[in-house]
Amino acid sequence: MADIAAPDRAETTEDIETIGAEFFADPHAQYRRWREQGPALRVMFPDKVIRWVIVGHAEARAVLADPRVHKDATLVDRMITAKRQVPPSDPRALALLTHMLNTDPPDHTRLRKLVSKAFTTRRIAALRPRIEDITAGLLDAIATRDEVDLLHEFAVPLPITVICELLGVPVSDRDAFQEWTKALVGVVGLEEERARATAAMTAFLSGLIRAKRAEPGEDLLSGLIEPANDGDALSEPELVAMAFLLLVAGHETTVNLIGNGTLALLQDPARLRALRADPDLVPAAVEEFLRYDGPVNMATIRYTVEPITVGDCEIPPGELVYIALSAANRDPERYPAPDELEIERDTTAHLAFGHGIHFCLGAPLARMEAQIAFTALLQRFPHLRPSPAANPVWQTSTLIRGMLELPVRLNDPA
Repeated sequence: MADIAAPDRAETTEDIETIGAEFFADPHAQYRRWREQGPALRVMFPDKVIRWVIVGHAEARAVLADPRVHKDATLVDRMITAKRQVPPSDPRALALLTHMLNTDPPDHTRLRKLVSKAFTTRRIAALRPRIEDITAGLLDAIATRDEVDLLHEFAVPLPITVICELLGVPVSDRDAFQEWTKALVGVVGLEEERARATAAMTAFLSGLIRAKRAEPGEDLLSGLIEPANDGDALSEPELVAMAFLLLVAGHETTVNLIGNGTLALLQDPARLRALRADPDLVPAAVEEFLRYDGPVNMATIRYTVEPITVGDCEIPPGELVYIALSAANRDPERYPAPDELEIERDTTAHLAFGHGIHFCLGAPLARMEAQIAFTALLQRFPHLRPSPAANPVWQTSTLIRGMLELPVRLNDPA
């Protein structure tokens, strides 16, 4: 395994795709073109490192569950920095990423078991009244205004408030937390910002855990500190990394599920009217929003430890691999007319929450938050429409698919 980070083999790059500004503006257009080359292809990322990208649905689903494709933040960093010929990353940054999403069995099995006790069906269902209250309060706060940034006034504070309350994090810290998160999920080229965000996030979470040890509450983080029935417990670094994962994954994805879904409806007035007229369609619509323009563009990075075959390509061991969930969810081999928003389509097996052992633990919570949010939003503002100034600007992240703002008109009929 020590030699797995060998530099890229000699090759010409003229036929290798690249990721630039046009990709972040509209990855779906790029994926349509890439798909013509097959379900897997090599792509040069902004850091000038070439990775394999899987764009086919069946192939993505298979690779997500393939035990020959691993996840290890430290080893991935070693591979990338060797290819870039730069020093390895700060160990403190890597420690923050050493959570269950970036580990393999048996470590992953142990970590997921320790945290899954807090995400039972009963516990998630018990959150519904509070989520409805938070939603109503946020909508009340904007009800008298004609135009708002719906992302920052509604889509952002709703899931942040929910996950902060669930974990026992002071909501007053959410603005700083949001800023740190944006730096940590951005593209290469923001190393200094990421380093500052890492240090701030680590110090914040370490202090919070010390406070919970001194005065435990009924929150999830206090529960994670307590040993399991068999005596196993998360170490201090594991607690910090797990808290980071739950906070980031618990809000960033839901923010953009709500934001991207709202934009899709605003761009399709007929679907917007249909959904407003029949709220019973909201759960199916949420699944279509996840498929159509989900909040995760590419799943977190993996690497091969043995050769794997994807389509006509053999991917050797020691290769970096990204599964493009957004591309897989618009594969015409799986979903007819995939670029059309169809709120009543069969979205079975969409990959917005992943697949296999790393399937999103918080998926039921995200679904419930989104269903409550869309139901309340459309009932409260029947004349919701895009602001004339609306021009979506997207995050420059291969991980997150989300906008920077979403200006809308609330109360005036078109």
